[in-house]
Amino acid sequence: MPQASPGQHKPELVIIPCRTDNYAWLVHDPASGRLILVDAPEAAPIAAELAARGWQLTDILITHHHDDHIAGVADLRRGARVIGAAADAHRLPPLDLAVHPGEEIALGPLVARVIDAPGHTLGHLAYHLPQAGAVFTGDSLMSLGCGRLFEGTAADMAGTLGRLAALPGETLVCSGHEYTEGNARFALSVDPGNAALQARAARAGALRAGGLPTVPVPLAEELATNPFLRTGDAAIRTALGLADAAPVAVLAELRARKDRF
Repeated sequence: MPQASPGQHKPELVIIPCRTDNYAWLVHDPASGRLILVDAPEAAPIAAELAARGWQLTDILITHHHDDHIAGVADLRRGARVIGAAADAHRLPPLDLAVHPGEEIALGPLVARVIDAPGHTLGHLAYHLPQAGAVFTGDSLMSLGCGRLFEGTAADMAGTLGRLAALPGETLVCSGHEYTEGNARFALSVDPGNAALQARAARAGALRAGGLPTVPVPLAEELATNPFLRTGDAAIRTALGLADAAPVAVLAELRARKDRF
């Protein structure tokens, strides 16, 4: 995959809080002026950020069909190319480009790799932009958690998390919600002896107390602290009473317990 060359500036990553706990993401390439929005929970805060910076959208990537990820698309598209899953085109805003998992999207000098990410919804996609060093995961892999299984199965989500976990460890995970504190409380209930998790939970609390986002997070940190990525960990399996269970059964139990937590 293309990477930023030594003489090439890394694209700028901007996080925009929306609604109650949603995030939209901007990826700006200063050399070309390419400006990519990932998900549009609502138009007003995104439009305000664009106006403040004097930027104009060129592309909108949609992760999935839920209203809190697409509600702002109609008001923001204005010449921007709207991109989403071909399999979900019937329940997304009108698409200018319908894509499939495994494809690569040319975004000016940037490239986005389309990753199949079902579980939360069946048509969910994630987008890996290697030149930005980031993956945009919507409601699939979340900070210290994963999305609820509204349409897919635990096996679907296990496959999704496996594909995302295979990305380079320095990749920034850019998820769609501010859920870290709640997810940390649950994670500590099943993995209380994890020192890295304890430190991360404390850091998340301090960031939120200061009104700051807890994302993005390097994938390596997720791999060390997110129980949904650690279904083979002996301590977590013991805590769940599933020492000899298949990894997908561990994930299913984790998700069921999180739903009740």
